[in-house]
Amino acid sequence: MRGNISAHVVCTAIRDDIVSGAFPPGSRLIEELLASRYGVSRVPVREALRTLESEGFVTTRRHAGACVAEPTEQEAADLLDICLLLEPLGAARAAARRSAAHLKVLRGLVRLGRARARHGNPDDLRQLDGWFHGTLAQASGSASMTALLVQVRRKIDWVYAVDLGRISPGDVDRYWQELGAIVDAVARGDAERARALTAAHVERTLPAHRLRRPAPAVREVKPSVNMARAQN
Repeated sequence: MRGNISAHVVCTAIRDDIVSGAFPPGSRLIEELLASRYGVSRVPVREALRTLESEGFVTTRRHAGACVAEPTEQEAADLLDICLLLEPLGAARAAARRSAAHLKVLRGLVRLGRARARHGNPDDLRQLDGWFHGTLAQASGSASMTALLVQVRRKIDWVYAVDLGRISPGDVDRYWQELGAIVDAVARGDAERARALTAAHVERTLPAHRLRRPAPAVREVKPSVNMARAQN
């Protein structure tokens, strides 16, 4: 088992646990405990921590080693500004480079999102929203831009909470109508409209983001976790 799990899979698992709050800001990430938690050797853990440090999720402290990063309020605010710049650019690129497969997936997600908005689970809507924006990023046709957009959204999910459960069904439906309009612009190849609609959509969603408060105390990771979900 230990030899079959790559550093990429371990990196994904640790990142997911950081974003979900299983490892709160400031937590020490001890290689030995992480290796035990994920059922791997320390080698892929060490590689994963280096990758996560380059992404900004992990920092190395003197005398403490690897720890979960603790973004400042300014750094958190910068993430939203970056999103406001990148998302419209990605949509404009998608209008020029998207494939028929991308459009099919995007339209399907919008239909499903509107249906779930009327009587769906808020967790389902968050997941669908993530799939939508991930697919739109891929439709940009740029691996670099896709990686940037996905990383920024992961970090926003990490430091901000958006409680869709408190939004009325009508507001959530309008949210998905806006995404549908973006898809229509992308389908027509109208880059400027796709850019403008995406910028307006991101602007409207910014007030719904609530900064998560960092954990009051440092906690160390606990062993034992099922790696099956990280490999899916």
